[in-house]
Amino acid sequence: MEPPRQFTYPFCYVPHPLVVDAARVLIGRLDSEPALGALFEEGKMMGVLLTDRGPLYAFSGLAGGHSVVEGFVPPVYDLTQGYFKQREAQISAMPPGPEKSKASAELQEWIFSQYKVLNARGEELSVREIFALRGLVPPGGTGDCAAPKLLNYAFRQGLRPLAMGEFWYGRSPQREVRQQGRFYPSCTGKCGPLLSWMMQGLDVEPNPLDSVVASPTEPKVLYSDECIIVVDKPSGMLSVPGRISSVSLLEWLRERYGEAVESCHRLDMDTSGIMVYARSLACKSALEQQFATREVEKYYRARLQGGPWNHALKGTIALPLMLDYYDRPRQMVDAASGKPAVTEYEVLGFLPDGSVDVIFKPLTGRSHQIRVHAAHARGLGHPIVGDRLYGGAALAGDGEAAGGQLMLRACSLSFRHPATGKSMTFADEGV
Repeated sequence: MEPPRQFTYPFCYVPHPLVVDAARVLIGRLDSEPALGALFEEGKMMGVLLTDRGPLYAFSGLAGGHSVVEGFVPPVYDLTQGYFKQREAQISAMPPGPEKSKASAELQEWIFSQYKVLNARGEELSVREIFALRGLVPPGGTGDCAAPKLLNYAFRQGLRPLAMGEFWYGRSPQREVRQQGRFYPSCTGKCGPLLSWMMQGLDVEPNPLDSVVASPTEPKVLYSDECIIVVDKPSGMLSVPGRISSVSLLEWLRERYGEAVESCHRLDMDTSGIMVYARSLACKSALEQQFATREVEKYYRARLQGGPWNHALKGTIALPLMLDYYDRPRQMVDAASGKPAVTEYEVLGFLPDGSVDVIFKPLTGRSHQIRVHAAHARGLGHPIVGDRLYGGAALAGDGEAAGGQLMLRACSLSFRHPATGKSMTFADEGV
């Protein structure tokens, strides 16, 4: 198989088949060597980097307390010995107070000055210096993820990076969406500034989220009157103007119905389906009130990745959600700080390719609610096909697409007409 022409954009990608093959080799080794696999059984993000001289492997953080493990690249800087351990012990012994806080902050700054990495141009900077270029202070743990370990080692050894991917091995965590064998994008908080600097000098794939959709499927107006417009949004089109330059659905409607058109709710760019827009501020307010009081009834249809189904065919998922601050825009489950999020689901069928046809009814409206409830181990544990944020590719061909659109559609919308009070339902055929 031909190697990729451009290096992986690590924050939104579909892993190259050669990366998937290399990951399978690593998992086979971990599964066949009990002592080695035990180092990672608590759950760990693993990295694969293809180079012109073969694959490299890395793990995030420590493995069973070890920073160096045979067969994996070394850390950018080893904190398991030397001055750091000595100073850490001294600070731990200090009584709480300003002196201890100051010492901790000084030690953290010292750490980020020791973490020195190369980029593809051969330039070297510390993690502290890289973040300072953006006026930022690095979060704790920056530089310990698999991806920067891999790139730093490759550059120092004179290897040419070809493609990269990060996947989960071991038990799923309680908060983040992580499952064994599934690939996930690099975090934006810790690795965003760091990897962006390290990849300078590489020919990197463009960010697919920044690309202009040249000719998305034309939106279809399902109903309109002097108060509302009901429209079928295609996948790949923004609901409202955003940071990419392609025309949003709101702008598309304003070109045809005038500047008075207002948005009342949103769908993710990659989610297709039925939406309602208002044609005046009064109608917008009335519709938004229905959304806020959960009077609006919404159904979504999704195709989930396959694998063993260990759930009832019909049920309710209740997992509180909050933004993962260091990994925007991903959401995570948090019982203490998350907002209530409840979704009803019903399995419609198991398809020949192994994927699962499911109807979702969200009873709350949290960001990425259905995507997280589908993918999280405490939810259904089956990511939506095409969802690159929450496990869009796996090692096994269990009903997932290699790429392509997110297989999630808003298939039914019911609400009261904001002017007449009449109940209205718009739905796909057969829903």
